[in-house]
Amino acid sequence: MKKQDILKEKAKVAIDKKAVYGADIDLDSYLEHGKEDAPVPDLTALPANQRKQLETIGLDTSGTGRAGTYMQMDHSVSHCDVAADGVEIMSTDAALECHDWLTDYWWRAVAPDADKYTARAALHQEHGYFIRALPGRKIAEPVQACLYIGQEGLIQDVHNMIIVEEGAELHVITGCATDPNVKKGAHIGISEFYVKKGGKLTFTMIHRWGEEISVRPRTGVVVEEDGLFISNYVCMQKVKDIQMYPSTRLTAPGAVARINSILVAPPGSHMDVGGKVILESPGTKAEIVARTISTGGVIINRGHLVGSAPESKAHLECHGLLLSPGGVIHAVPELEARTDNAELSHEAAVGKIAPEEIEYLMARGLDEEEAVATIVRGFLNVNIEGIPASLAREIDRAVSEFTVNKGA
Repeated sequence: MKKQDILKEKAKVAIDKKAVYGADIDLDSYLEHGKEDAPVPDLTALPANQRKQLETIGLDTSGTGRAGTYMQMDHSVSHCDVAADGVEIMSTDAALECHDWLTDYWWRAVAPDADKYTARAALHQEHGYFIRALPGRKIAEPVQACLYIGQEGLIQDVHNMIIVEEGAELHVITGCATDPNVKKGAHIGISEFYVKKGGKLTFTMIHRWGEEISVRPRTGVVVEEDGLFISNYVCMQKVKDIQMYPSTRLTAPGAVARINSILVAPPGSHMDVGGKVILESPGTKAEIVARTISTGGVIINRGHLVGSAPESKAHLECHGLLLSPGGVIHAVPELEARTDNAELSHEAAVGKIAPEEIEYLMARGLDEEEAVATIVRGFLNVNIEGIPASLAREIDRAVSEFTVNKGA
């Protein structure tokens, strides 16, 4: 039996599993078969409302300043182009046909039978992106990818793969969104990232889902000797239910992971977001930093550091602000040392803006709304590397929008 068939058999066994944590969703309540979307040779020709939506998740429809673009609409590959040497971009289905060796990585960082969502993706996968930086190539401009739901009530199952070969450097900006006219839907995204010896991957993910969208990303990352993985995740709009808990393995000396999150939960949102880093080798380092704001929604922020090797160091930081009555922030920091000289630490704090901070700024000429906005902007600043200008503007706009309405 071929490896692919074995993996699917494992998935069949797990398809009826309940969620390991968080809310469970009924996968049968969504449409399985989407309409065929025609290729879009020029993304600037998309309708204005779609272009605007794409810009808010960091996707430049002109492709300016990008090493390449991948866009998937529902179950169809809408656009794929490469604009730089040393990088490969295609759908994962096309990559499996081009590269026989890719099956050695397929479902290696994420198990197909981990839960009902991974099983669903293994059995119903509709494309996903494959991005690879060739050995020693330092790709100067970011690659952009977009996973987009344009059909009401549809479930989208994708399997993504990023490989940064030895000594290579790559920045990927992924934006996930729904069409402005789509309310209900579901997205299951399996992502496997491999950073080889001396490689560097910066991965920036921006989510802008519809108000009745359920989202289940499942991500596994493997970082080898002297490799660096930087993850930036941003979600600042209402989403019905998102549940993600990426797991990163640092498998060789000198491997480093830095994981940053910015979460803003408006009323009606439920965000169960976290991350786990396993330090498997001496001399590995990790940092998880989360900034969370509730303006009425629910945020469960999980972080887990596992020190499995001597001389490994890691720090976990979870800070939350409640800006509205009825909001909930639940910080769940977890440290697990499996050797006597792993150095693990955490810092967690949840609360509201202190009145004296506002008073201090007001004494220097700001009004109350300006003071609150200034404090929140500073709170959300986690020094995201390579953040697109369009996303920086969106963060600023979102901060201004809810501070005007919520005050202190």
